[in-house]
Amino acid sequence: MAFTEQANKIFLQAIRDYHLKDHVDTEINNPYERNTIEHSLYLKCWIDTVQWHLEDIIRDPHIDPTEALGLKRRIDRSNQDRTDLVEEIDSYFRTTYSEVTPLPDARLNTESPAWAIDRLSILALKIWHMQEQTERKDVDAEHIARCQAKLNVLLEQQKDLSTAIDQLLEDIEAGRKYMKVYRQMKMYNDPSTNPILYKK
Repeated sequence: MAFTEQANKIFLQAIRDYHLKDHVDTEINNPYERNTIEHSLYLKCWIDTVQWHLEDIIRDPHIDPTEALGLKRRIDRSNQDRTDLVEEIDSYFRTTYSEVTPLPDARLNTESPAWAIDRLSILALKIWHMQEQTERKDVDAEHIARCQAKLNVLLEQQKDLSTAIDQLLEDIEAGRKYMKVYRQMKMYNDPSTNPILYKK
């Protein structure tokens, strides 16, 4: 099974599991063993799914400002968790391909495998929610048609991105490309680099 075929199945599983209760405070019940790539992929998509719905909630024009501030800080924490997990997934790939010697003409890819997988997880969420729009009974045919057209594009994008990720992994395994991982080094969460925090 190609890596992305497995990943897409796990992403769909996480999204389905979340929507059983469809609430941002639902406790995660990751079915995969800890310290496995499957566990990390499920957790990745769960974080993305919760954040998707937090982003919906915070856009309520009538939201209480105090509640909105709490949500904004929760989204910031979620973004950090997401970034940390992407780096963890890249560490898995670095370990997996640690014995590979790059060919003399090996090339560097524009992004690491895990950041491409991050986009694949978000795509799974877009597909799920666009599919929901095509099934609504409270909208007109024009809305359905417009959302169906977008869904078709998203499905094609998922297929293309999956192919590109699998090809990248094949190239790394064969030594045709090599990985370099740059930590995100987000400054706004660090009390030593965010001037609003260190000038207090």
